[in-house]
Amino acid sequence: MTAVLQRSFRILEELAVAPEGRTLTELVSELGLPLSATHRLLADLIEQGYVRKDERRGEFLLTMKMPSLGLRFLSAAGIADIAQPILEKLAAQCGELVRLAIVEDDQLIYVAKAQGARQGIVYDPEMGRPVTLSCSAAGIVWMSTKSDEEAMALVSKQGFGTPAEFGPRAPTTFKALLPMIALARGNNYATTQDMFLPAMSSMATPVLGAAGEVRAILIIAGPMSRLGEERMKDLAPIMQSTALELSEASSVSPMFRRSLGMQHGKQGAVTS
Repeated sequence: MTAVLQRSFRILEELAVAPEGRTLTELVSELGLPLSATHRLLADLIEQGYVRKDERRGEFLLTMKMPSLGLRFLSAAGIADIAQPILEKLAAQCGELVRLAIVEDDQLIYVAKAQGARQGIVYDPEMGRPVTLSCSAAGIVWMSTKSDEEAMALVSKQGFGTPAEFGPRAPTTFKALLPMIALARGNNYATTQDMFLPAMSSMATPVLGAAGEVRAILIIAGPMSRLGEERMKDLAPIMQSTALELSEASSVSPMFRRSLGMQHGKQGAVTS
């Protein structure tokens, strides 16, 4: 990838987590890029319709072009049509936020959600962001389907989520993380409390393909006041049966068919 493309993507990624926008000075400081190069790249991104400038405040913001591309892709892939009714049903049953994260190379990306909470604390983080593997139920259960060496490699590449950035119980060493992965491996689901966010709980289980490969992760999340350990134990069978339903339904999704074909191709390359 050329330096221009790399820098352009870094700008887009930075603006994606700054809905209020970033000034040129802030972007230069955050990304460590030369001022003149950053200014040129922003001008190109504005010309292509991916970025706009608030002339009054001097801040650069993403337009809706990038999100619309993602939504069009998910629509064409069949994710919304296939998964949404199933997620809505589970959300109504558990009364909490239900999410679906797909496997994309060495990351998990949130792509769909259904909100079951109608009152009180409503937990609803943003979609489209990579899952922090070390301190999320989704990440832990995904890593439980891999060897410890593979799991450590994934976390080493992404980095640990620290208690200062996430919840007070977020593990910061492999010594603390590996027993959680082992427990999830035995249960076929993972639970966390006070890890991804303070006073929040989550639980997750894999969505498998016909060959046993992990296509996605199904997650239930909510406040610890409602989603305690016993409640999560009660919800585990419902969550796992929903994951099975998603597994069966996902065979008609072009995205999942492509993912399955890619994984089969990789396996063939290894064995040939």
